[in-house]
Amino acid sequence: MPEFSLKDRCAIVGVGNTAYSRGTERTTVELHLEAAKRALDDAGLSSADIDGVMPNEMSGVIAEDFILNLGLSDLRFAATIRTGGASFVTALQAACTAVATGVARCVLVVGGRRGYSAQRVSKISEGTMVPMPIMATCDEFERPYGNTVAVQHFAHAARRHMHEYGTTSEHFGMVAVACRKHANLNPQALMHAKPMTLEDHQASRMIADPLRLFDCSLESDGAGAVVVTSAERARDLRKPAVTIAGIAEGHADPPTSITQKRDMAQIEGLRKAAQAAFGMAGVTPADIDCAQIYDGFTWITLASLEALGFCKLGEGGGFVEGGRIELGGELPVNTAGGLVSEAHCSGVNHVLEAVRQLRREVEPARQVPDCEVGLVTSEGDFHEGAVAILTRS
Repeated sequence: MPEFSLKDRCAIVGVGNTAYSRGTERTTVELHLEAAKRALDDAGLSSADIDGVMPNEMSGVIAEDFILNLGLSDLRFAATIRTGGASFVTALQAACTAVATGVARCVLVVGGRRGYSAQRVSKISEGTMVPMPIMATCDEFERPYGNTVAVQHFAHAARRHMHEYGTTSEHFGMVAVACRKHANLNPQALMHAKPMTLEDHQASRMIADPLRLFDCSLESDGAGAVVVTSAERARDLRKPAVTIAGIAEGHADPPTSITQKRDMAQIEGLRKAAQAAFGMAGVTPADIDCAQIYDGFTWITLASLEALGFCKLGEGGGFVEGGRIELGGELPVNTAGGLVSEAHCSGVNHVLEAVRQLRREVEPARQVPDCEVGLVTSEGDFHEGAVAILTRS
């Protein structure tokens, strides 16, 4: 039998988000419900149309919260993906699978959390976040020696990349500067109207060598949501549909801590997902008009460009030079500011930005001209990855 393909079977028909903030009294459920309602309104749908829901792993929100508050009386599909930062695009794949196989007709995928007011990574030692199962090996062999939070884990990978390939802190800074430039064109970005130069990046304090403050994603509150339905049904809805041309997830082997990877300097799960997603969509990296790349840290962006095939392994540093990833460059990356300058919303905001770019709904100053094919990634746990390739219908 031929391999089942999700190519062009489903579309994103609604997107919505709350304001991004650094301090809120609202509960995570309230944030998720607002984002969900905004996505439904954007699609011209109501809660009665939803028969599938995918809550986000790290938020603590469950399907029953949506059943209760949105009145989802005919829920036929619910699932939660547990791959940390890679969860949202992976959940998007699961939503597409449910729709394409007839398990559900219309799936709501929601993410985000109170990442400043409650689940604050910088206060993890105070119990603000529940450790993920993947952390078990770290708890035994690394946490006793001070390797406790994501920035410390990824610092090892970044330093190894520098050692192997001559990558520099300035290369990380070029990623940060590009994202900040884009955030300054995005009124909803937390770092809007806060310019940054490469010199500012280099002067920012060290958090975990070699990662500086401006190499790190923001701690922020907020939520976002998307509505997924069949490509056929999408043609009759309010907004231009954004078709999911290719989507895939990939997992690192072995699934252990970064320091125990066979090659900690490459994101193996993302490389696997990229190969499958590009193959499904029938496109190549040269066809991508803009890329929204999960950027928990600037090194992840740089290494993701390699894993996605925009450049070879070890060439990410050179690739980001000369404004290549800025608006007007060869490959605009994170055109809303990314997790390092717009907000850390569990990677949902990357999907929202890709959809809005393809719909021509962003501010003119940051609209990618003739944007027809967009790429979104998510990365989480220890080098897990997921890739979605979206096209303008």
